Amino acid sequence: QVRLVESGGGLVQPGGSLRLSCAASGSIFSINTMGWYRQAPGKERELVAVIPSGGSTKYADSVKGRFTISRDNAKNTVYLQMNSLKPEDTAVYYCNADIRIQVGLGVYKYWGQGTQVTVSS
Repeated sequence: QVRLVESGGGLVQPGGSLRLSCAASGSIFSINTMGWYRQAPGKERELVAVIPSGGSTKYADSVKGRFTISRDNAKNTVYLQMNSLKPEDTAVYYCNADIRIQVGLGVYKYWGQGTQVTVSS
């Protein structure tokens, strides 16, 4: 069984910073792309940033220059450093990973349970 567990959310003032972490655990053979998505009240879930196992990262236009995604493959963990936060960044943030649990099997997408980020004064 594979689990993705996020941490690091919370309440922060506009202009502040937070760092989210997401650790994958369980029966894992390999992890391809990892990423962060967010969903604000009344809105659809949207991509924030993704990082392939090899290759360049991708960011939503709304977070470029403010957020940085990174990963530690040895720890099966993906991070999201969020700087210069704005009230419009308020949302539940979900991590996502494309995981192969066994050689010869397909790659499946797994989601974390989400962590709340609130930007408010």
